[in-house]
Amino acid sequence: MIPEPVRGRDLVGYGPSPPRFEWPDGARVVVNLVLVYEEGSEYSVLWGDDRNDGWGEYADPGVQPPHRDPGTESHYEYGSRAGVWRLARIFDAANVPVTVSAAAVALELNPAVAEWMRAHDHDLLGHGWRWNEPWTMSRDEERETIGRAVETYERVLGRPPEGWNSRSWPSENTRELLLEQGGFLYHSEGYSDDVPYYEPIGGKPFLVVPYSKTYNDSRYLMSPGFSSPRDFLDTAVWGIDELAREGQERPSLMTFAVHARWSGQAGRAAVVRRFIEHAQGIPGVKFMRRADIARWWLDHYPPA
Repeated sequence: MIPEPVRGRDLVGYGPSPPRFEWPDGARVVVNLVLVYEEGSEYSVLWGDDRNDGWGEYADPGVQPPHRDPGTESHYEYGSRAGVWRLARIFDAANVPVTVSAAAVALELNPAVAEWMRAHDHDLLGHGWRWNEPWTMSRDEERETIGRAVETYERVLGRPPEGWNSRSWPSENTRELLLEQGGFLYHSEGYSDDVPYYEPIGGKPFLVVPYSKTYNDSRYLMSPGFSSPRDFLDTAVWGIDELAREGQERPSLMTFAVHARWSGQAGRAAVVRRFIEHAQGIPGVKFMRRADIARWWLDHYPPA
């Protein structure tokens, strides 16, 4: 017998014959570029944590408490000092909208990033007060950190986030706490589809703009994953080519996500530039901010 909680999962979605819909300007594929910015908010004894975050690209976790890990700290600092600006120059040159998934503390520690976001009208995807795993927190602790993050975003950036994406995965409480906090149009804690969808949370429909761990440079850290920048570029190019082909009948969404400290490195930044150039050359591809995708869906395809 299948347990009732398992029956409660939505394993069907839109099914084999999804309803027809349209993107703005009749786009076949909408691309959302996500710049993930976490530098300075990672686990560290400087924060009083019981561990130091590692580089991610080495099996050795690095120096652990009670000692600082200056080497790993400098790896994150590369992202904030150099990597984020290399990626920003690529985005600016291509004149594409970007969604910045930033930990609130990271923006507070480097206000120039927030200023760049304001100057270019890039939107914000909430990514926590710090880069912490929500499932390690109690419900009250997670509620407090979401509220602290929203307050920090408003103070540092001048506006709250309209969407949310946790470190790696949400907790069982995250989505309910976002609704409790209020002000969120959508969340990106799901990976279940190629287009937005609604899920019932607390008896209310909550829009999901699905995220991606596939077109994501975090796969440089995994085995098997991307062993070279070419692997990432091939995956992204083949992906958007196939989505554009399918889009003649069935439009789609593609999330392309990169981190400042990883894809901000020159060899990997070239992937970002080349992917954007390739995508811009495909008829019917449109770049959109995540908040604009959410508004379009809410306005044109509200929950039944």
